[in-house]
Amino acid sequence: MDKIYAMQLFIRVAELESFSRAADSMGLPKGSVSRQIQALETHLGTQLLHRTTRRVQLTQDGMVYYERAKDLLANMDELDGMFLHDPSSISGRLRIDMPVGVAKNLVIPRLPAFLQQYPGIELELSSSDRLVDIIREGFDCVVRVGTLKDSGLIARQLGRLSVINCASPDYLARFGYPETLDDLSSHALVHYAVNLGTRPPGFEVFQDKQTNWVKTGGILTVNSTETYQAACLAGLGIIQVPRVGVREALRAGKLVEILPQYRAEPMPVSLIYPHRRNLSRRVHLFMEWLATVLKDYVDH
Repeated sequence: MDKIYAMQLFIRVAELESFSRAADSMGLPKGSVSRQIQALETHLGTQLLHRTTRRVQLTQDGMVYYERAKDLLANMDELDGMFLHDPSSISGRLRIDMPVGVAKNLVIPRLPAFLQQYPGIELELSSSDRLVDIIREGFDCVVRVGTLKDSGLIARQLGRLSVINCASPDYLARFGYPETLDDLSSHALVHYAVNLGTRPPGFEVFQDKQTNWVKTGGILTVNSTETYQAACLAGLGIIQVPRVGVREALRAGKLVEILPQYRAEPMPVSLIYPHRRNLSRRVHLFMEWLATVLKDYVDH
């Protein structure tokens, strides 16, 4: 059995959900395609497809094999063109994860140029506050903002984002401008926690190479960076946020920077990727492009 050929047939059947349509598209007898898939399943020791009279569907193992097989074939195509310098020779899927703010404010606006330069790349972009499992979920690389835990993965620090304190004009009109840390006792902080049920210790101040916390009021805790900023815009309290994420709101006067002398520690921005000896060209190109995009917004 030619495993690569069987893999190609399997992908075609999975995408068309039909042995007949897959066979027609490749100019082959239906029986030949069916026998190849059966041989592949026997070789793997698992069922890849549920077969009914109306349609063909992937099994759970089939879904996993389909994703891996697509990546493998894309890497083989890339290997065939590794000495070509034509951007159109680079193809395959990229699965990336990054925070919502980074995607929305920094990456998405410049992404069309990247995809136009490399039209053969198919991009899957995940954006949430959830920490994805890079290995189990099959991500090629992720962007992390904040201090990293030891994960055994490769981390490349790109720089640090300066963090500022913000409040809305409406909030400041009602409660006044805090000028000292003592003033914060009569102010509300919008609290952010990845897991609800926990509450941060308060207003963060980084001075003399150490972090201190100032207790404040505040009755709202959120677990989304988008909601965090929306709560501040609605006048619900003070937030501490990377400047790049609120620059438009600051320019428009929707938010005001306060207490510039008392800031939280800058947040490191890192690229994390699995420990692979040889990254594919498309992953390497995307990471270098991403580093260039973020270079304009981070402190080095």
